[in-house]
Amino acid sequence: MIRMENVVKRYNELIALDHFSFSATEGEIIGLLGPNGCGKTTAINCMLSLLTFDKGEIEIFGQEVHPNNNAVKGRIGIVPQELAIFEKLNVYENIDFYCGLYVSDRKARKALVEEAIDFVDLAKYRKFVPKKLSGGLKRRLNIACGIAHKPSLLFMDEPTVAVDAQSRNFILEGIRKMKAQGTTIIYTTHYLEEAEQLCDRMVIMDSGRNIAQGTVHELQNSISTQERIEVGLITDDNTIEAQLEELPHVVKVTRRNGNHLIHFEKQENNLPNLIKFIESRNLTYTELSSERSTLSDIFLELTGKELRD
Repeated sequence: MIRMENVVKRYNELIALDHFSFSATEGEIIGLLGPNGCGKTTAINCMLSLLTFDKGEIEIFGQEVHPNNNAVKGRIGIVPQELAIFEKLNVYENIDFYCGLYVSDRKARKALVEEAIDFVDLAKYRKFVPKKLSGGLKRRLNIACGIAHKPSLLFMDEPTVAVDAQSRNFILEGIRKMKAQGTTIIYTTHYLEEAEQLCDRMVIMDSGRNIAQGTVHELQNSISTQERIEVGLITDDNTIEAQLEELPHVVKVTRRNGNHLIHFEKQENNLPNLIKFIESRNLTYTELSSERSTLSDIFLELTGKELRD
C-alpha cells in the first residue's frame, strides 16, 4: 500500500526527514509515533503529495506519488487532528461536501453519506450545525468526512484528542471495524496505550529517522528492560539491593513506593529466581508483582525523556 525508501526532506539547514523509510501492507493499522517535531507530519505530507521532497522514493498503491495523480488520491482518506468541518453546514452537508470531492454521482454519494452517518452514529444529529455538537460528536463528524468515500488507505492524526472515555472507545471500535473491512490505516497518537491496543505494528520516529519498528512484542525485545518485578521485602539488611543486582539478567534495581523495583533485560525465569533468592535468605515479602515493559517505556527509552518543543 505504501513504500517509502530513504526519503530526505530539508528546510534550509533543518533536515526534517533523514533517509526515512516506511512501508504498510493492506489491512494493517500502523502507529506512526514519535515526540513533537520528530517528522511525523512531514512524512505524512510527503506521502500525500502536499510536500515535495529532496531525495528518495514514495509509492502509494504501487504508483509513484505526485500531486496530479488523482487516481491515487481518490483512494486515500484523511482525518486531520484539527477539525476540518464547516460551521455553517449541518452534519449531512459537511459529509456530503467532502464525499463530493471524490464522488460526483449524486445517487451514489447520497448512499455513501448515509452509510458514513450510520457508521459514526450521527443519524439523530444529521441536521445539527457543529456549534450544537459536543466535542466527541464533532470528532465523529470529522471522521465521517474523511471516510465517506470509502478510502482504501486512511490517515488518522490524533482522532481521539480531547474527547471523553466513551467517545474514545466508540472511535477506536469504529477504527477496528474499518480494519476488518480491509482499510489500511496510518494512525498517529500521543496516547501510547491506544497504539498498543489498536495497532498491528508501530514505527517510532525521532529526528526524521525511523529508529524502531515492529509489533509491541518485537519492540519489547529490542530494549534493555523487558520485565520489571516489584517486591516489598521486610529486612534490615543494608546490602539487599546489591544482592538483588547480582541476580541473573538484572539491569538495575530502583525504588518505587518503598519497594524494590528490579529491572530485567530478559523475561526468562526471573520470578522463580527471585522467589528462590527470597526463600534461601528466609526473607518475608509483602508484595510481589511482575510487569512487562509498556509501549510508553519503550518509547521513552528509544527517544529519551527530555521535553520537546
